[in-house]
Order: sequence, then C-alpha cells, then structure tokens
Amino acid sequence: MSLKFGTDGIRGPVESVVTPDACLRIGHATGLAMKELGWDTVVIGKDTRVSGYMLEAALQAGFIAAGVNVRLLGPIPTPGVAYLTKTLRNKFGVVISASHNDFLDNGIKIFNEDGEKISRDIEKRIEKHLAGDLSSVETSAIGKAYRFDESGPRYIEFCKSTVPSEISFSSLRIVLDCANGACYKVSPEVFEELGAEIIKIGTEPDGYNINQECGSTHPEIVSKAVIDHRADFGVSLDGDGDRVILVDEKGNILDGDDLLYILAFANPNRTGAWSGVVGTKMSNLGLEDGLKKLGYKFVRSDVGDKYVSEMLSKKGWMLGGETSGHIICRDLVSTGDGTIAALKVISSLLLLEKKPSEVLANFKKIPQVNTAIKVKNKDIVNDKDLQSLIKEIESDITVGRVLVRPSGTEPKIRIMIEAPEIKVAKKYAADIEKLIESKS
Repeated sequence: MSLKFGTDGIRGPVESVVTPDACLRIGHATGLAMKELGWDTVVIGKDTRVSGYMLEAALQAGFIAAGVNVRLLGPIPTPGVAYLTKTLRNKFGVVISASHNDFLDNGIKIFNEDGEKISRDIEKRIEKHLAGDLSSVETSAIGKAYRFDESGPRYIEFCKSTVPSEISFSSLRIVLDCANGACYKVSPEVFEELGAEIIKIGTEPDGYNINQECGSTHPEIVSKAVIDHRADFGVSLDGDGDRVILVDEKGNILDGDDLLYILAFANPNRTGAWSGVVGTKMSNLGLEDGLKKLGYKFVRSDVGDKYVSEMLSKKGWMLGGETSGHIICRDLVSTGDGTIAALKVISSLLLLEKKPSEVLANFKKIPQVNTAIKVKNKDIVNDKDLQSLIKEIESDITVGRVLVRPSGTEPKIRIMIEAPEIKVAKKYAADIEKLIESKS
C-alpha cells in the first residue's frame, strides 16, 4: 500500500486513508517488524472517535495474524499509552487517534519500549512490510488478545504522583475542557483527587463531537468559562490528550511558548540536563530571547513533538515543547502529556506564589500571525513564485521570521510570520494565502 508515516504517525480520512483494510495491513506489517526485532506483545489504546472500535478490531486482527499478542487498553490518552507501554514492559504501544482533527479522520501512532515515538528506521521497516502481501502465521502460532481494564486507574495514579506532596489544589477552581476526547474520564478525576473544584467542558463524547468547537484548538471556550465562573485556571486539552493550552484567572490564553517560559522560570537548577530548552521553528522569537536572559541555551527542532523529543535526547535536556501545546517534561514523561504539563505549570506557580501574568511579564513575544490554507497538493510549497514571494518578504527589514510549510497531519499549508508590527505580519500572510489560492 502507499501508506506512509508523516510527522505524527499515519493519519487521514477514515473513508479513504485510515480504512479497516489499511489498519489490518498496518497491524500485520507492524507485527512482522516486531517479530523481526524479537518482540511479541503490543498494547493498543484509542480516543473516542466513532471509528475507533472498528479500526481497533482490524488493527488487532493484523497483529494476531502476524503472531503478536495484543493488550487492549480501551479509550485512554496518547501519553497514557506511552506510559503503559513502558511500565507494562511492552516493546511497542499503538494509539488509534487523529489528535486534534475532527471525527472524520483517524490515525495510528506507535511508541517504542521507552514510551517514545518510534524511529524513522522502524517506520521504514514497517513501510517495507506494508508493500508486501497479507498472510497469517500458522494457526498454532497466531497471537492472542486480552482486555486490560486497569489502564485508566494506573494512568490517573501516575499523573497524581507527578505533583509534589506539599502541593494542594484544594483552594483552586479550574475549568477543564477535555475536547470530548480520550481524557474525558481520567483527567477530571486527576484534578478532583488532587483537591480542585472542577467545572467540566467536553466530557460527554458521543463518537462524533471530539474536538468539535472545544479543546485546545478552541481555547476561547475555556477563557469565557473562567471569567463566568471566576476560576483560577482554565485547562484545554486536545482529543488525544497530548497537548494543552492554559488560561489564567483573567481569561488570558497561554500557549505552549508561555507554558515553556513559566516552567523554565520556575526551575531553580539551570545547569547540566536543565541548561537548555528545545522549541521548534514555530516558537516565538520572544521566547528564545526570554529564555536566554534566564540563562538557558535554546535550540529549535523541526515542527512535531517527535522531533522535539529527539532533540531533547540528543542534547540530554529535560524541557521542550511546541507553541501548539505539546510540552515534554522528560523528568516526568517521555512524550507530550497535556494533563501532566498542566499539573506541572499550576504546581510551579503555586510554589512560586505568583500569577501567570507576574511570571510572563519578564518576557515579551514578537507579534506573530499563524494561519493555514487547505490545498489539494502540499508540494505547492516548492512553487517558484511562492518561494520568490517568501524571499521578497524576508528582505523587508521590518519582518523577523517567515515560515511556510506543509502540515504533517492535514492537507494544509501552514504560514507563520513574525514582525514588530502585527499589521505587517497580517499583510504578508494574506499575500502568501492569496498566491497559494491562485495556484490551487
């Protein structure tokens, strides 16, 4: 098949890309790759999309046909699968989710034994098997499937364990938006068991409403609720729970750059593994400047939490993330975890006895415009006229940075422009959008 791994696994429409047949083959191909590496058991989790049960059945059939045993975790956040892959001593963990996309899409993400996204070498090994024929091992060697009913409780206890014992949330009122996704049950229990009063949003999934006008792509919903309920914080998670956007007591929306700065500011140890922070090409230039003033080194990876994680491993550092809200605290977790990132930011602020605005007053973002345009062919980013326009914009001394790139998860071209004046950034972003539209 022509299925290929992108920035965050394999993702696309259920009706045409991530079909039952595709998942059967992905399970089989991944199982064959596992067997070649001497591994024989995999855990599978999923979010709340209506297609989840259908694709789970196909995926597990493929693994079993390859002779691999399967542990079915049920609905659980993506970072929960990463955690259980590691703690259950499995070599592979698979998540059925399309993250922040709507219910029409679904996808496959794969973790290794350390709870990290698999390497490109293993992806290539799986893609090679995808090109082959589908068959089954002999009947005596086929795998078995088991339901693991303790996935939710285990993940809840792990999340709670990341909060220092001297910290209590009992004085806090928190608006929590779970995007009608994988966190709908576990995350409210985490915050409530830590003592917080919770106002819930997006905790009634029906298979179709995941990320629908809620969650981290719509933080304005929580912002309004924080004001209406006079809450201390707002927490917006995405459909699979691996990223988060926070809201302060005044309704101000805090993106991943803000959260990284708060965590870095609160950290008293800025040497060794804590001497640097990893961002991405999308990270605001103001974040880079602010972190350097705090005494940190700062490097940018390609966009995608997988690449942030790889850069953290390369540098031996503990903290990194994306503007979109993927925050990786490697002292606690191996991948982006929205719930744990929120817990750590809130705990850090409680220890500092400061409001978010007091900490964030120490750094200033450069005005940044982020937009995306749907396209039929993402190769348009290589168009000569578009490249010429980008160079022309970059030559303007009033412009800081320009980034035009294909989305790794959707049929879109993403545009980011930074400039000292927001009107300049908006003008040039509109020019790029107009050119792309004329070429589509």
